[in-house]
Amino acid sequence: MEIIELLTPFYEVAWLPWAVQYFFLIGIAATTAMIASGCAFASPGSQGARLLPAAVAVLAVAAVAAPVSLLADLHQPGRFWHFYAHFTPWSWMSLGAYLLPAFVMLALAFCAAWWFERRGVLRVLGVLLIASALSILVYTGSEVMVIRSRPLWNTPFLPVNFALTSWLASLGAMLLVARWLPGGLQALPVALVRKLAWLGFIALTVCAMAWVVVGAEGGDPAFDMARRLFMEFPAWRLAFLGSIGAGVAVMALLACSNNRLAGWFYSLITAGALLAVAWVFRWIVFMAVQEVPKYGAGLYIYQMPLGSDGLLGMLGVLGLCIALIAIVTWVVNEFRAGSVHATAAARS
Repeated sequence: MEIIELLTPFYEVAWLPWAVQYFFLIGIAATTAMIASGCAFASPGSQGARLLPAAVAVLAVAAVAAPVSLLADLHQPGRFWHFYAHFTPWSWMSLGAYLLPAFVMLALAFCAAWWFERRGVLRVLGVLLIASALSILVYTGSEVMVIRSRPLWNTPFLPVNFALTSWLASLGAMLLVARWLPGGLQALPVALVRKLAWLGFIALTVCAMAWVVVGAEGGDPAFDMARRLFMEFPAWRLAFLGSIGAGVAVMALLACSNNRLAGWFYSLITAGALLAVAWVFRWIVFMAVQEVPKYGAGLYIYQMPLGSDGLLGMLGVLGLCIALIAIVTWVVNEFRAGSVHATAAARS
């Protein structure tokens, strides 16, 4: 008789909570850039023009905060430098080292063009920014999707889900930030926000149904893995059912009247729900999936550290975002309040 003993080595998780923060913020930045660029072509006084100040504010905050999370996730400055010293075009991370700085520069240039009211320049930059934002959504989704050792990641539906949940989060961020901009929530076209949010939910529902159909026909290993986790592990069963429940709850919040959505407290709850849904989805994708062993049975238990690689780092990114929101909204209120009020008044 021969005995073959398999030993499981101890290793750190590949993706830390820093990655959750980065993918959350860069997704918001990319989808907000697309919305803001579309609003740049709206006529003065229209709903799109009224949404532009909130979109620009969110874009400025997310475009600055997202790279900070990425640099923290890389841990070592040498890893950042090696992307440029040793270019590997077959690697999505290597391509992202060029796509991300281009996107950030275009996003900040777009914000500057809005600030100085250069409408022609704003529209030109808007076209370039849409192309750059699409490249960010493709690169961030693809660098996770290409990992074949994780069936739950290795699916073409993952980048689409990243993009659609980011779309919802960006609208939630606008709904949150608008209260501190000139005119407050009354200047925000909540009807347009609701329409865009419903559009995102419809697209997300269609994507989920397509994933189920393709997976049931054996065309997506991620579906088989998800079904196995649902049947075998109560924690994953709770996560799946909780995701559906959260989606239904957010849709119920968006089913209200425009006047109610413009209310201070109700809009705060709705904005928080939209942001939370997108963030939790990324936490499940990155952290919970890593608890599933590649080989063997059961689940690994991830214990989040309290230091910079865990809770402290997450609180640090939250603090950075709060500080940036405070700075951006203060600057707009101090120096652009008259212009923003004029744009809102022009609708009549």
